[in-house]
Amino acid sequence: MESKRLFDCIEHQLAHFPQEDMLAAKENGQWRKYSTKEVAQITNELSAGLLSLGLSANNFSPEGSDKIAVISTNRPEWIFGDLAAQQLGIIWVPVYPTTNPIELAFILNDASVQYMFASNQELYDKVMSIKGKVECLKEVYTFDRISGAKHWTELRKNDTTLLAQVNQIKKTIPVEQVATFIYTSGTTGTPKGVMLTHNSIYFNLMMGKKSFPFNDAPDQRVLSFLPLNHIFEKLASYIYLYSGMSIYYAESLDTIGDNLKEISPDGFSTVPRLLEKMFEKIMMKGEELTGIKRKLFFWAVALAEKYDNLNQGSWWYRTQLKLANKLIFVKWREALGGNVKFIVTGGAACQVKLLRIFNAAQIPIYEGYGPTENSPIISVNQRNPGGSKYGTVGPVIEGVQYKIEADGEICVAGPSVMLGYYKRPDLTAETIINGWLHTGDIGVVEDGKFLKITDRKKELFKTSGGKYVAPQPIENKMKESPFIEQIMLIGDNRRFVSALIVPSFAKLKEWTKQHGIEYVSNAEIIKNTMVLTMLQDTVDEYNKLFNQVEQVKKFALIPREWNIDNGEMTPKLSLRRKVVLANFEKEIEAMYV
Repeated sequence: MESKRLFDCIEHQLAHFPQEDMLAAKENGQWRKYSTKEVAQITNELSAGLLSLGLSANNFSPEGSDKIAVISTNRPEWIFGDLAAQQLGIIWVPVYPTTNPIELAFILNDASVQYMFASNQELYDKVMSIKGKVECLKEVYTFDRISGAKHWTELRKNDTTLLAQVNQIKKTIPVEQVATFIYTSGTTGTPKGVMLTHNSIYFNLMMGKKSFPFNDAPDQRVLSFLPLNHIFEKLASYIYLYSGMSIYYAESLDTIGDNLKEISPDGFSTVPRLLEKMFEKIMMKGEELTGIKRKLFFWAVALAEKYDNLNQGSWWYRTQLKLANKLIFVKWREALGGNVKFIVTGGAACQVKLLRIFNAAQIPIYEGYGPTENSPIISVNQRNPGGSKYGTVGPVIEGVQYKIEADGEICVAGPSVMLGYYKRPDLTAETIINGWLHTGDIGVVEDGKFLKITDRKKELFKTSGGKYVAPQPIENKMKESPFIEQIMLIGDNRRFVSALIVPSFAKLKEWTKQHGIEYVSNAEIIKNTMVLTMLQDTVDEYNKLFNQVEQVKKFALIPREWNIDNGEMTPKLSLRRKVVLANFEKEIEAMYV
């Protein structure tokens, strides 16, 4: 396969399927569409502006190349900046909007960032609050117009000489050049910059495009709302761009529902936590129904829970499911715009129950897997017949070599593996051994082709009795209960397994109303004897599915959801176990008295 640079997607589109809406976003309440031709012009002029600042790739080394950072929500300007930097060989350093000021200062200093883009007033203020601690940072440009700040359009230079230089420089950028540093701390530790080259990302996107498959589809559009700072959404974006799909950016996470109905996308990428939230809202709507409508709703959901794409079921089952799709699930599809052909989920394990229900409802969800260090796709459930199995992360994509070590750890090799961690040869040597990337994930292969993740190597814990417990499968199973919103198992060097549980308070309010219990507050309701008994019965039922040593013997209820602001969730909504352990030490110790 001939490798390309990521920014070559513009020329690719112009040559094969120029779009009127390559990118689109809401401006003043209306969808503002940017054609491929316009994106090319904006990107070149922005590159010219960056060149006028004296920025360059220097000797094409990660240390020598200049760096530009961005802290922003998803919007076309994010892509403009990314492409413009790439065309000069400048390294793009995206930062999550939720990054705290201390981590932000560390990243900017570690990468020696000279210039930065901030999307809005809040994020601009965050950057300015630590600017004095980042001596290398010369200027901050904003995407929104903000009083006292320089607007990004000031960098656009329609200068013939500069544009000619940009065109010459573009030709010299090697595919081996580092395109981006993705800083990741995962669930623990200091942020570390994953160095990904044009070649590693391009190889991964083309193999993912071929394996899934994504066909060229210039008549299709997608909705983007996962943070572009995450390599999963960035990789997906370049798959779309190289496939000719138009990318529309959601205004915010709160407007996803409205934006889906407005643009009727063919697909989007997401994380399991957002799917869980979506399902909870659907089920709460179902609970509000009465009479025959209520019975039909829950009959349809019960049917969908039994769905298996590898086993069509009896004629009678298929007939009932067809009816359920006409009567009930058609409304679910309409809520997503009525046109969804694919949803790809990753970043964490997705409940099998949700996969069965949504796919039965003709809302096709495909679970994939891969770490930032692999650009990121290792495997994905595929659209080909027999290419998908619920409970697994699908077949390993073409071009990625893999092996499973004696301890169960998944290792991969190939062009999509990162160059290394920036300025951390020690960590790089621990992670890439003899060319093999050690993912830290434990897995098995089912049916000779489907990769299944069973746990994180570092999340396995051993009880004081010497028994190993893998928490994720147990947590994912228990989260199937409508009463359990979040759960984290505890038991490392403890005499038994316990759990912290965040109940679904929306479901609890409904339940307490039905049982004549006054709901004063979350903090009060979790002390109620009837509520505790009901949740104990729920945990006991799930405990029957696990070995004695894995069963949850005690639990503590938490009065609020774990969130990003408190550091308990990563920006991709994965649990930071060490933070949760520290934040709820008192509740944990009380279970072991």
